[in-house]
Amino acid sequence: MLLSLSFLCLIAFCAGLVDAAVGGGGLIQIPGLFSALPNAAPATIFGTNKLSAAVGTLSAARSYLSRVRLPWRLVLPAAATAFVFSFAGAAVVSQIPKGVIRPLVLALLLVMAVYTLWKKDFGKLHKPVAIGRREMAVGMAIGGAIGFYDGLFGPGTGSFLMFLFIRFFAFDFLHASAAAKVVNLATNVAALIFFVGAGHVLYQLALPMAAANMAGAMVGTRLAMKKGAGFVRVLFLGLTSVLICKLAWDIFHG
Repeated sequence: MLLSLSFLCLIAFCAGLVDAAVGGGGLIQIPGLFSALPNAAPATIFGTNKLSAAVGTLSAARSYLSRVRLPWRLVLPAAATAFVFSFAGAAVVSQIPKGVIRPLVLALLLVMAVYTLWKKDFGKLHKPVAIGRREMAVGMAIGGAIGFYDGLFGPGTGSFLMFLFIRFFAFDFLHASAAAKVVNLATNVAALIFFVGAGHVLYQLALPMAAANMAGAMVGTRLAMKKGAGFVRVLFLGLTSVLICKLAWDIFHG
């Protein structure tokens, strides 16, 4: 048990570090939990993961917000919509086969990667658009769509949020990462409320993992802030490539 906990805390630290910079911590933490707890129910794995991830995301969001200014008229409605639609996604998760979702997500990730590589200045400059009613409506649509996706499936949520904040609101990667953390925190909390209520959290593992995830998030945030948007862009492309490879493997070998 002690060996498994040490392994999971190391995994949680790495997941928090990566997730704080570009998202995608679930790619590290969830496989680690499945490996350490082969007999646990999937819902318990996801519930334990969500508690750890939510604490790490909260830590990353706080660190970003102490250094980065965000347009709250845009971000808060997007987060609120994401919270509601994350519940909706979780409610229908058993009704839609993941085999139907994976090819679509793979195609979207490929488009994101190609677009980011093609537009050399994409996400390097921070020239945010003025926030009016149209921008607020677009932000809420993004929050709703990504929140639903996170409740339904999940992988790549942070990457999608970052890409959309850059594409539609001209954020740089650093500000997009900060905004993504706020919205992603809302989706994590929504899912966590469900899992806690259903009794699907192993607190004896989740709480130490949460502390390790938070420590990793602090390191990841400082690294991103120190290195800047160009560094986060490289990490974003790296994580997107990993997601593409994983989903392609799942589709063709699953």
